[in-house]
Amino acid sequence: MNDNDLHILLVEDEPKIARALHDQLKEKGFTVDLAFDGQVAEKMFHQSSYSLIILDINLPVKNGLELCAQFRKKNKNVPIIMLTALGEIQDKLEAFDLGADDYLVKPFNFSELLARIKVFVKRTDVNDLFPEILQVADLEIDVPQKSVSRAGKKIQLSAKEYLLLELLTKAKGRVVSKQEIAEKVWDLNFDTGTNTIEVYINFLRNKIDKPFNSKLIHTKAGFGYYVKEEAT
Repeated sequence: MNDNDLHILLVEDEPKIARALHDQLKEKGFTVDLAFDGQVAEKMFHQSSYSLIILDINLPVKNGLELCAQFRKKNKNVPIIMLTALGEIQDKLEAFDLGADDYLVKPFNFSELLARIKVFVKRTDVNDLFPEILQVADLEIDVPQKSVSRAGKKIQLSAKEYLLLELLTKAKGRVVSKQEIAEKVWDLNFDTGTNTIEVYINFLRNKIDKPFNSKLIHTKAGFGYYVKEEAT
C-alpha cells in the first residue's frame, strides 16, 4: 500500500500545530482532513471513510477521549493515534482502554509521528482501508452482507446497482468518471455510444434518493458522479 492510499483525519485545536502537521503530512503524500474541534471531527468521521485518525485529547466541544470511544465503536479497525500534552500513565491507559492504538506526548518530532504511521501502513492491507459498514449521512452499506439501508429502511438493489453504489461510496466524495465506472462495475472499456451508466445512476436515485428529503447521489457535468452529503 502506498502512502497516497491513506486518508487521514487529523484532529488538533492548536492552529500552529494543526497546520504544521497538516502540511507535513500532505508533503509526504497523504490525503488529510483537518478538524479544529470535536464536533467538526465527529461530523467529518461520519461523512468519510478514514484509514487512520490522529486525535488530540484536549479539544473544544467534545474531547478526544470521548471521540476515540465513539470512533472505535463505529469502526473496530481504523488505527487511532492520540496526541496530547498529558503524559501521565493513567491518561495513556484510559486512551488505550477506549480503543486508541498508539499515543504520542507533546512536544514530539514529526519524524516520530511518521514512524508510528508507517507501522500502521505496514500492518494494514488495502482491503482493510474501508470499514465493513460504509456510511454517508443516513445511508449504510454492509459490505460483507452486500446489503443497503437508508434511515433504517432496507433497500433492495440488483448486483450491478450495488456494485455501482459501493464504488461511488468508497470514493469518499471523489468524482468517479464514467470510464472508471465502466471498468470497475461492468469490466469493459467505455463506449460513448451507450447510456448504461446513466440508466443505472437513475435506478439508484429512484431507490436511494427519491424517497428521502436529502439527495446523496450527484452529477458533476462532464466529469462523472459522486456520493456525498451536501451541506444545507
